[in-house]
Amino acid sequence: MRASLRTGPAVFAALCLTLVAAPAHATPPGPGVSGRVLAQTTVDGTDYTLREITVPPGQATGWHYHDGPLYGYVKEGTLSHYDATCARDGLYRKGDSLTEPPGPGNVHIGRNLGKRPLVLDVLYVLPHGSPFSEDAPNPGCDFQ
Repeated sequence: MRASLRTGPAVFAALCLTLVAAPAHATPPGPGVSGRVLAQTTVDGTDYTLREITVPPGQATGWHYHDGPLYGYVKEGTLSHYDATCARDGLYRKGDSLTEPPGPGNVHIGRNLGKRPLVLDVLYVLPHGSPFSEDAPNPGCDFQ
């Protein structure tokens, strides 16, 4: 289950301000999904990376999990979040925050079922050198 952060964008912004700014660069897009690094730093073997993720209407992130916790904020649009049981475990609208726990037991997909782009600010807290996400097979859901 995903826990919604009730602290709002001010606390999220404060977390992000502790990051050292790095040059923005595009990451390879998935099926219509793009991301760019806004800031990144490493402290005591942990990478802290702030990214902006854009998911076009009708597209999805693909099934995946993370090696560390993730903290997100919806800047635009609506995120429909599904877990490995194929159940929607969250619906996040503009202004909402969310968390995703780490590990292969937390496979999920983010979908944009709306008519406008979904834009997320995401803070990744990962072991140094870990990828932003680990691909996972579709757990048997009738959507991808």
